[in-house]
Amino acid sequence: MPVPEPSPWNLPNALTVMRILLVPVFVWLVLSDGGQDTGTRWWAWGVFAVAIITDRIDGDIARAKGLVTTFGKVADPIADKALTGAGFITLSMIDEIPWWITVVIIARELGITAMRFWVIRHGVMPASRGGKIKTFLQALAIGLFVIPLDTLPLEWLWRGLAWAILIAALVVTIATAADYVMKALTLRSTSDRARLKRERKAARER
Repeated sequence: MPVPEPSPWNLPNALTVMRILLVPVFVWLVLSDGGQDTGTRWWAWGVFAVAIITDRIDGDIARAKGLVTTFGKVADPIADKALTGAGFITLSMIDEIPWWITVVIIARELGITAMRFWVIRHGVMPASRGGKIKTFLQALAIGLFVIPLDTLPLEWLWRGLAWAILIAALVVTIATAADYVMKALTLRSTSDRARLKRERKAARER
């Protein structure tokens, strides 16, 4: 007898919803006074840090307590992409990160999401280790650029570190996109659905 799915009214899902609700707060804080208000930039960093922490612990709690739900599977990646997407867009709006980097990263996220739907009938593409590294580097880069670096001692060192992590995130973002494309093409050609389709076609041609 199949085990019934847990109720979606649980702590991990509440943390996911909270992360989604923090996105507009984060955006407002970053854009306050055109991004020039040091105090609100630090508050924005705090909100972003809280959101990233909830991203870590909601999945751990769900798996440890057997609270994985369909809602969580759908809402969690949406919350992640909303948070990182908002981070890159707002930082480009205040001229911290070049727009072309933001466009490349967001185009990749939208493209891979669309591709997941393209292959959904053949199977689910789970997040890869590279994808998790990509998300970590993106979040770390956003967190560093949100900080008003000109208020820190050794600003040049922190800014150099932020740029190094951002470039690494960009490289991993592009590399994992290529990896996902290859996996999607392989899945579409080797799945049970694809195999049955080939067998039916061969039977009609005989």
